[in-house]
Amino acid sequence: MRLSELLDQTRVDTMLSVSDKDAALHAVATLLSRGAGHAIDASSILRVLRAREAQQSTGVGDEVAIPHGRVSGLTRLVAALAIVPEGVDFDSIDRRPVRILIAILAPEGNAGDHLRALARVAKLLRDARVRQRLVESTTPAGALQVIVDEETALGA
Repeated sequence: MRLSELLDQTRVDTMLSVSDKDAALHAVATLLSRGAGHAIDASSILRVLRAREAQQSTGVGDEVAIPHGRVSGLTRLVAALAIVPEGVDFDSIDRRPVRILIAILAPEGNAGDHLRALARVAKLLRDARVRQRLVESTTPAGALQVIVDEETALGA
């Protein structure tokens, strides 16, 4: 499955302005609650994301964070993409501010797809050129096109 299949324009924000990690988590929880064909509210999603962050930061370095978790009541994986042009402190392993957040929610009991989705995101975003293209995207459609283009190039 491709990341582009988990996203849609309602769950993409290319101009997110937040002051801290918790505000960033709240914003992606809100994005994840939109248009996903489920009745899971943003506050429930935020609890899941906060619980995961309490274990260890999902700030993986290179200005990227991949908040994620599993939620009961979800029938399929969903993702959200947020670009923070100014960056936000996210307790990342390299201590750099995060500018790209890709959040993933998976149904409980679906660890395999959840882990595969995380691996695909990591593979896609390890390329500095891809990260730069995403940060330079000014519209949700433009950011989604970057993902589609890069997945096509990778044969993903």
